[in-house]
Amino acid sequence: MAEKDFSKLLYNAVMTLQTQEECQHLFEDLCTPKEIKSIAQRFAVAKMLSEGRIYNDIVKETGASTATISRVNRTMSKGSRTVLERLRTTEE
Repeated sequence: MAEKDFSKLLYNAVMTLQTQEECQHLFEDLCTPKEIKSIAQRFAVAKMLSEGRIYNDIVKETGASTATISRVNRTMSKGSRTVLERLRTTEE
């Protein structure tokens, strides 16, 4: 199986998840606690950036470095924006 196929396999697996509990179990099976914390922190940073929050506030609230915040800001694309918009509509 090619590396690209590994990614597709993972993406397809994530798309089958139906509950937060299922998602939690999958991430706990595949990632270390530190990796989960890092991914969660980056997603929180993306959310705050999408809300127009400033770097200093994001650093204080998440503990992320300015380098991490800058990287997330630079690489945020359609994927993050799509998910964040969907979350916003479900929170309303």
